[in-house]
Amino acid sequence: MILEDEIKQTKFKSEYHKLAVNIFYTHGWLLNKHSDILKKFDITATQYNILRILRGQYPNPAPILLLKDRMLDKMSDASRLVERLLTKDLVNRQICPEDRRKVNVLITEKGLELLAKIDAFEQTFDSFLSNVNPTEASEMNKLLDKLRG
Repeated sequence: MILEDEIKQTKFKSEYHKLAVNIFYTHGWLLNKHSDILKKFDITATQYNILRILRGQYPNPAPILLLKDRMLDKMSDASRLVERLLTKDLVNRQICPEDRRKVNVLITEKGLELLAKIDAFEQTFDSFLSNVNPTEASEMNKLLDKLRG
């Protein structure tokens, strides 16, 4: 899948401009693939991200601030996402007794069960990236880390 063919554009200002467009395009492509699977579970990618963070903290609760810090999409509203997960009974929210302004969030058993079901699709997630071998994936990871400097 060649970028120029996908977006019907043959000229870019520079290789850096092409790289930026390619990263944006690939992000959207991967997010759409990921979302197609998550739709089966009535969950969004950002909600999934919150649940995975909470599973990593389990059995301890996580403050909203920690969720915000660890989220992949820094523009997402963690408090709003937690509210949506609350309505699905996937998390519980607790007011911190020492500081009533602080809210802790704990994944529920139902949330853990949902993640276990989604985990069964791990090979499908990985297959989206199967056009590169593990060595190439490692090199890409290094280059992306370097890019963010």
